[in-house]
Amino acid sequence: MNDRLAILGGEPAVKIAYPEWPVHDEREVEAVAEVVRSGHWGGYPYPGPRTTAFLQKFLEFQGGEYAIMAANGTVTMEIALRAAGIGWGDEVIVPAYTFQATAAAPMAAGAIPVIVDIDPNTYCIDPQAIEAAITPRTRAIIPVHVGSLMADMDAIMAIAERHNLIVVEDCAHVHGMQWRGRGAGTIGHFGSFSLQSSKILTSGEGGILICKTKELADAATSVVNCGRPAAGHDAVTIMGANFRSSELHAALASAQLERLPAQTRQREAMVGYMDEALSEIPGVRVFRPDPRITRRSVYLYIFAIDPAVWGVDHHAVCAALEAEGLDASTGYPPMHRYDLFQPQLTRLPVPMAHPERFDFAAMNLPVATEAYEREAVWLPEAVFRAGKEGVDQAVAAIRKVYEQRAALAEAAALRSR
Repeated sequence: MNDRLAILGGEPAVKIAYPEWPVHDEREVEAVAEVVRSGHWGGYPYPGPRTTAFLQKFLEFQGGEYAIMAANGTVTMEIALRAAGIGWGDEVIVPAYTFQATAAAPMAAGAIPVIVDIDPNTYCIDPQAIEAAITPRTRAIIPVHVGSLMADMDAIMAIAERHNLIVVEDCAHVHGMQWRGRGAGTIGHFGSFSLQSSKILTSGEGGILICKTKELADAATSVVNCGRPAAGHDAVTIMGANFRSSELHAALASAQLERLPAQTRQREAMVGYMDEALSEIPGVRVFRPDPRITRRSVYLYIFAIDPAVWGVDHHAVCAALEAEGLDASTGYPPMHRYDLFQPQLTRLPVPMAHPERFDFAAMNLPVATEAYEREAVWLPEAVFRAGKEGVDQAVAAIRKVYEQRAALAEAAALRSR
C-alpha cells in the first residue's frame, strides 16, 4: 500500500534527493588558492585585506557600519560582552530555547546567564519574561532569532532603553533577515553571526560581530586581537585574547556571500508557500511571521504539532518523517535540561561562585519544555532550495504521517511496552 508509513514498511513519500550544503564550485577553490599563493594565510596582522573586504561586503548586504570577524559565532557573543565591559557579577538574560553557546558566553565573560522562557507564538525569547527577570545586576540581554522568525526587537529595545541594558542579537540562524527594513544584528548594540559549516553563510568555521558604534567595534577588535589597540589608537585599553579568524576563512566566506542574496530570495519565496500548505493540516501550528519582518531568511523551519490531535508526540512524528525521506528533528532541549550545558562539569569561576544560580531542578520553563518534549518539528533549509517540488513532497510526507497517525500511535504504544 502506498499510504502505509515507511517506518512500518511502506514506500517513502519523498522521491527526490534534497540538495546538499554547502553549494560550491571553482569560485571557492580559486579564492582559497589566491590566499595560499599570497603567503598571507592567518589572521595576523588583524584584520587582513581579505577579512576587511569580506566584512564590507557583508555590511552592504546585512546593514550596519562596523563589524569584526572572529574564529566562530560562539566567541563573538563573549567578545561583545567583554567589549561592553560586562563581567564579574553581572547578569545577562538569555532564552531557554537556543544552542548552549548563548548561555555559555556570559559565563566565559565572567557574568551570570539568567535563563528565561520563550514566546509560544515564535519560540523566541519572551519580552515579558525578560522584564520579570531584570534585577539591579542585569547588564545585558541576548535575544536569539530562531526558526525563520525574529524576537520582538521593538519590545526588547524598549526594555533595554528603560533599564540601560546592552542588547546582543544572536543571529546565527538569520543571515539576511530584516525587521522593519533593518538587518537582523543591526538593531541591538551587537549582532552575532555564525559561519559554521551548516549555516546559510559558511566558511566552515568563523563568526561575524556587527557593532553599533565605532567605539564598540574598536573595543571588540582589541578583544579579538590580544588586546592590541585598533588602528589609530596608541594605547592598550582592554585585555584581549586570540580570537582571530584567518584570511582563508574570509576568502571562503566571500565566495559564499556572492550566492547568499539569491539563495535568500529563493528560500523566502518557498517558506511562505510552506506556511500556507502546512496550515491546511489539522493539528499543525504554523508560526506566522510578524508583519514587521520585512525580509525572511531560512536556516531552520519550525512548526508545532498538537499531540492531542496526532495521538503521539513529536518524537514519533520526526522518526516517521525521517523514514519518509524528510530530515526532521525535535530541536533544542530547554537550557535547564540540555546535556551540552552542564556548568557543574566545569571549574569556571561563575558556576563555582554561584552554584545556586544553576539549580536547574528549581527552574520552571514550561514553553521551552513543551516545545522540546512534545511539539516542535524542525526542517532544514534544503527543503526550500528544492523549490516548489521540494516543499510539496515535504508537505506530502507530513500529511501522510498525519493521515496514518493511528497506525503510528499503535506502533509507538507497542514499542513502549
